[in-house]
Amino acid sequence: MEQKVNLAEKFALLDGPYKPGIVGYLNDYKLQVVKVLGPFVWHRHEETDDFFLVISGRLTIHLRDRDIELGPGEPYVVPRGVEHCPEATEETLVLLIEPDGTPNTGDAGGPMTAAPRSI
Repeated sequence: MEQKVNLAEKFALLDGPYKPGIVGYLNDYKLQVVKVLGPFVWHRHEETDDFFLVISGRLTIHLRDRDIELGPGEPYVVPRGVEHCPEATEETLVLLIEPDGTPNTGDAGGPMTAAPRSI
């Protein structure tokens, strides 16, 4: 990143829920912003952990054995191979960090899989 990034401006460029935008890179990792509203899909990432940082709103990360509730400023890392399903009952803004090339739907695929795009 050659210049600073204003996350509020980047969130405003998103088309809707679960359509992430890449705002930068850190080594081989992409920094993405995403709006979350409603449930996502159950999925896992076999090769990588999944980092979530809530910027605003409230996010529930459902795991098979419990739910993780996150508010603004709270991060959580889903360990590699752990099935999870993010969900928000109000629009929630989240920063994600994951290896470049990692699909947002992990092993689930399907219509919610977003093509990588920089914003």
